[in-house]
Amino acid sequence: MIHIDNQQDFPETALLERAARLTLEISNPLHADADLTIVLTDDRQLHELNLDYLGVDAPTDVLSFPASESDPETGSTYLGDILISIPRTMQQAEAAGHPVEAEAQLLVVHGVLHLLGHDHADESEKSVMWAEQAKVLEQLGLGHIKIQE
Repeated sequence: MIHIDNQQDFPETALLERAARLTLEISNPLHADADLTIVLTDDRQLHELNLDYLGVDAPTDVLSFPASESDPETGSTYLGDILISIPRTMQQAEAAGHPVEAEAQLLVVHGVLHLLGHDHADESEKSVMWAEQAKVLEQLGLGHIKIQE
């Protein structure tokens, strides 16, 4: 199950759920039925978490917090939480010249890939992660969208 905590009244949560599910199916079919939470929030919360967990004193667009726990009752895997700043998503979409819904889907794909263990800390990891991201975005009809670095 994909739970969306919509603190920003983002209207297209079904698109975000679809992006998360497709990322799981394409990038790690063993986790296709895994559970995760997507929190749609603001710059303030992402800034605080970025500082607390990564030591970066600035807001960011998306953060992922892997959990990889199993529900003792159902046995289903809980991958973790993804937090997205909707105001930053809107700014980035406008700057890139594409719809906010496309930017939000990109950030969900990016966040799920982090929950699955992908990273972009060095060039070899980055090229693998970006290739996975491109595969999913292509399937979503968003192959033209690129993550802002």
